[in-house]
Amino acid sequence: MKKIISLLTVAVLLVCAFTGCGSKKESVSTDGSTSMDKVIGALSEAFETNEGITVTYNATGSGAGIQAVEEGRCDIGLASRNLKDEEIANGLEGTVLAYDGIAIIVNPNNPINDLDIETITKIYTGEIKSWKEVGGNDAEIVLIGREAGSGTRDGFESITDTEDKCKYRQELTSTGDVITTVASNPDAIGYASIASVKDTVKVISVDGVKPDETTIKDGSYVVQRPFVLVTKKDAKLSESAQMFFDYVTSEEANEIISGAGVVPAN
Repeated sequence: MKKIISLLTVAVLLVCAFTGCGSKKESVSTDGSTSMDKVIGALSEAFETNEGITVTYNATGSGAGIQAVEEGRCDIGLASRNLKDEEIANGLEGTVLAYDGIAIIVNPNNPINDLDIETITKIYTGEIKSWKEVGGNDAEIVLIGREAGSGTRDGFESITDTEDKCKYRQELTSTGDVITTVASNPDAIGYASIASVKDTVKVISVDGVKPDETTIKDGSYVVQRPFVLVTKKDAKLSESAQMFFDYVTSEEANEIISGAGVVPAN
């Protein structure tokens, strides 16, 4: 009998070893803004290392991430814009994690280095159609932007007062696609999160000011928007999700946020 019990004990221990018996695998799900990829990736990596809790990120765009929270399909939504009145009325709450500059980008071969807000508005509404009109090459300006529902598009159009007025040649579904498209077209102009910009494109200054941590923090670079964590106001987060939320909004996380190229809100 003792031998049988011993064999059963060994069998149970082996099963537990392979199935995680007695322990629950915890995770936190996030969903939303493609522009927040870099900062959420860095924060998730640090959190997972410290706490052993997996954080998943579904890059669907700000509008889709907000909807995912509302429908209960993720723990925390990610939006690169402030919540709208109707979203708040639907029981959602936004917490600003960081501030991000929206870079105005052109092809590296474009001689233009600076544009003012008024000129950018005229370019995107089609009033200015050629680079020659602003001191550039004699070529038609190719307007690249994000899809409807994008937080980056919402921020850009709000600041430039171009909502529903932009004459886009292409409306793309991710920050990376905008950067790739501008990098491959010498006549293109686009906008993208400064945290995501690569050296394949040129960031121009706006009203003589280049986007960086100092100019975003002091407000002198005007094309900027918040990175927002979206939750349900009256719903309690899971223990794991609350731990992640508390970590990313703490001063402890500020160095990581800055390292991702954006300005901590705290």
